[in-house]
Amino acid sequence: MKQIFVLVEHRRGEIRDISFEMLWKADELCRKLSLHLTAVLIGWKVEPLLQKLAGRVDKILVVEKEELKDFNSDLYKEVLNQLIQEYQPFLTFIGQTSWGLDLSPCLAVKTGFPLATDCLDILVENDQVMAIRQRYGGKVFTQVSLKKSAGYLMNIRPGSFPSEKAGEHSGEVVKKELSADLPEPRKHFVEFVESGAGEIDVAQAEFLVSVGRGIGEEENLSLAKDLARSLGAVLACSRPIVDKKWLPKYHQVGTSGKSVKPKVYLALGISGAFQHLAGISGAGTVIAINKDPKAPIFRVADYGVAEDLFKIIPALMETLNSS
Repeated sequence: MKQIFVLVEHRRGEIRDISFEMLWKADELCRKLSLHLTAVLIGWKVEPLLQKLAGRVDKILVVEKEELKDFNSDLYKEVLNQLIQEYQPFLTFIGQTSWGLDLSPCLAVKTGFPLATDCLDILVENDQVMAIRQRYGGKVFTQVSLKKSAGYLMNIRPGSFPSEKAGEHSGEVVKKELSADLPEPRKHFVEFVESGAGEIDVAQAEFLVSVGRGIGEEENLSLAKDLARSLGAVLACSRPIVDKKWLPKYHQVGTSGKSVKPKVYLALGISGAFQHLAGISGAGTVIAINKDPKAPIFRVADYGVAEDLFKIIPALMETLNSS
């Protein structure tokens, strides 16, 4: 039976959220198209991860070799290609992450399959595979059709789908013994460097006040700091603020910073690039203040104010101080 492959991305013994998000979408397509859902788990001593996948997939293909302990696209390409040749999946989902950006292009060349990157959604109608993508900084959504092929590779943007368990599956574990003569990789893992830690942990905060380039100047950060203090919140930021060195790296939210799940996320002057939106996909209530009514942040916000933040912050402070 035809199936959908989902490459399970994991790091230091933990499955990353993008894997569960891809499984959710794959489950939806499998039910619609009567396909089987197969997770591909590559690594070394991955037994503890199997329980977290059980019930989410029909089958788990496990490839364990010590040289696969750390991600290496040279080796993963060879392993995935062998599995794809054997099982002939209709779709193969890989995250639009550092893993996926490194692995997918060379895998596409190896398999000869079409590759769609940075997908917000996947549609299949009459065996025609289409990807929903963004252009012009997220202001335009496009629907892209892929050429007919025996299989397709899809990079899924983090935060595009829920990470909750969907459907009921048997979770059969199949351990694969692949070619023992994997080619010598041209690159080698050196070390894993955790993003800088500091006196706060935005990933653990229940209330975040986050600032973006709309704050204008560094001296204006004091307004956001005062508001965060008055609300009992933790100050966070988008990447441009860190790039300008106005705040340390440990304040940053997004795919190159921290993924956060606060009960409330107040975004001040943040336009909403997809890297940032991926980092707040787990937030409870998102409140956005941005003077551009077409800013992508409003697409995910529960409440939005299309106004100059320098008018809104003083009004909020006045209300807080008078209460």
